[in-house]
Amino acid sequence: MTTVDDDYTGHVDPGTAARRVLPGATIVKASVGPMDNNAYLVTCSATGETLLIDAANDADLLLDLIRRYAPKLSLIVTSHQHLDHWQALEAVASATGAPTAVHQIDAEPLPVKPDRFLANGDTVQIGELRLDVIHLRGHTPGSIALALDGPATGDVTQLFTGDCLFPGGVGKTWQPGDFTQLIEDVTTRVFDVYGDSTVVYPGHGDDTVLGAERPNLGEWRDRGW
Repeated sequence: MTTVDDDYTGHVDPGTAARRVLPGATIVKASVGPMDNNAYLVTCSATGETLLIDAANDADLLLDLIRRYAPKLSLIVTSHQHLDHWQALEAVASATGAPTAVHQIDAEPLPVKPDRFLANGDTVQIGELRLDVIHLRGHTPGSIALALDGPATGDVTQLFTGDCLFPGGVGKTWQPGDFTQLIEDVTTRVFDVYGDSTVVYPGHGDDTVLGAERPNLGEWRDRGW
């Protein structure tokens, strides 16, 4: 049985999970696979409906968490097309019957045909929770972030950024122009929209808040990564 720490700090050791309790939602963060991928179960406290963000690896671990904390799995969203973020997707979707979603541009490599395509400005409704879809181009063409706002969060935005934003910088880019596109999207669609208290849940490693990262935007832009 997966160890779940209820003393949430934003850090989880490999193969374990931690749970954050908000006024109307809970977030279970699990570290899975050899690349320390984060998978997130976001549950509406009023209805029990749950969103899984990135069925990245360790299907047995994720299914154990779903059984214990998310019996009403309503949707599985894949943040982007990279292999390490969907290696458990087929197994979890098959075992739970939950529909899947991704940005259309990043859909082709996935092992299951998505039930829904997500685009910038769309919303994902999970019980009484409403998450806004933010398209952040550059790490991959179809990377998305999800922002959860409202009374369920205590009016503190909870932002799931995939591999687009981490403590200390934006995600890795490969092609000419990709970094410029990513830093521009992260600036205009994240930092220019959301406040300093916004909690950032990245695709790997520890959480951060926008206020801790905002002073470094100029430095990131200048260094080019």
